[in-house]
Amino acid sequence: MLICKSMAFWSVSRLLSSSIRHKNPKFSTALSPAEKYYTHLQKCGDNIEKTLPAVRAKLDSSCVNVVLNKCSRTQSQLGLRFFIWAGLQSYYRHSSYMYSKACELFRINQNPRAIIDVIEAYRAEGSVVTVKTFNVVLNLCREAKLADEALWVLRKMAEFNIRADTIAYNSVIRLFCEKGDMDLAAGLMKEMGLIDLYPNMAIYITMIKGFCNVGRLDDACKLLKVMKGHGCSPNKVVYSVILDGVCRFGSLEKALELLAEMEKDGGDFSPNTVTYTSIIQSCCEKGKLMEALEILDRMRASGCAPNRVTISVLTKGFCAQGRVEEVYKLIDEVVAGGNVSYAECYSSLVASLVGNKNLQEAEKLFRWMLASAVKPDGLACSILIKALCLEGQFLNGFHLFDELDSVEGLGAIDSDIYSILLVGLSQKRHSVEAVKLAKLMVDRGIQLKTPSFDSIVEHLKESGDKELVVMRCVGGSALLDPALLHDVPWDKIQENLW
Repeated sequence: MLICKSMAFWSVSRLLSSSIRHKNPKFSTALSPAEKYYTHLQKCGDNIEKTLPAVRAKLDSSCVNVVLNKCSRTQSQLGLRFFIWAGLQSYYRHSSYMYSKACELFRINQNPRAIIDVIEAYRAEGSVVTVKTFNVVLNLCREAKLADEALWVLRKMAEFNIRADTIAYNSVIRLFCEKGDMDLAAGLMKEMGLIDLYPNMAIYITMIKGFCNVGRLDDACKLLKVMKGHGCSPNKVVYSVILDGVCRFGSLEKALELLAEMEKDGGDFSPNTVTYTSIIQSCCEKGKLMEALEILDRMRASGCAPNRVTISVLTKGFCAQGRVEEVYKLIDEVVAGGNVSYAECYSSLVASLVGNKNLQEAEKLFRWMLASAVKPDGLACSILIKALCLEGQFLNGFHLFDELDSVEGLGAIDSDIYSILLVGLSQKRHSVEAVKLAKLMVDRGIQLKTPSFDSIVEHLKESGDKELVVMRCVGGSALLDPALLHDVPWDKIQENLW
């Protein structure tokens, strides 16, 4: 018997030791690609770009990220130079995320001197650099929005006997367009012609958009003509950019001229729904509603269907002039086209009526929608309830909210509406409704977004519903936590808090 027990114990021990050996393989001492690159960077001296290819380790975004993180602590320039070198390899390309990560880790926005130091180090060490090297650096400047430093880098290329290419100029021009310095951007564009470089579509679009953003529409239109003269045919994007600028800063007549030009060219240049809607909006903002309807007719004749945004723009324009009856007729026509529904159109109309202080008509339409099974969207519901609250009609707002809560298929009501209603109901001493709403917030885990937290708690306490008042016990937390509503020592809470 003793022998059997000993053999059994030996068998179990053997089994366990075997299992442990299989589950714990020998520890590997092989370095990861990131560790290999980082170790190499610690050992090599100047001109690291010449020796990095000898590492022969897999280079990918994960590897680059690890190396950058290690270097960012105390060796930012070393890490930055590794990043630039990695971006030059034929089998790897930095994503926009990696450029963003590099700028963040090396704090290039706060320390633009880091860019200058790298270029100066290249020159001091006699490093072999190419136009691609400078383009990676310029991409870092673009990500960090360093226009002046990017221009400095562009000028430094000549000191390395490197001729800037279209990509380099595009990077710098884009930065100055975003900065709003269109004179300097235009100067760089002219400079390209002096060295036999020609702007591509990306540069033209950047420049035209830049001119439009600062309201220099004449310059944008002149550049459009120059673009055509250089054999670079403007596409739909170019026309849309100019139209957007003209609609914002220019004359309606000019916008209509451009629209006619796009319609005439046809094909890829044909205006789309967004284009037509932009001009309709411009007409409505200038009070020219008949012209807006004419554009709508042209839009439908060209095969472009109006969408909800188009209808929203039109309803807003007509409501601003008190021409509500015409909106109803317009909605009938548009819905008949089959691209938008009555629910979408009427929801937009409710929002427009509220925006023009016609709350009575908005509520009348809203009630009709509910009675006719035309379901308003969540935005229309939220806007109307909020408008009722702003008029001090908190009880009406709550009853509407309560009615909507039982309707299936409605869009979600903005969570802020709960807080607005609860504050108003508490202030107006509507205890029954306030308690009901607060319980609903508890059930749905909705946070109370208001500085009036303490006053609401005080009112709920007076209502006699102790379960809700427990939210006061979590240090003023505005989250109504249902887990706190059970087994609460109410007597002690009242002694400590009230």
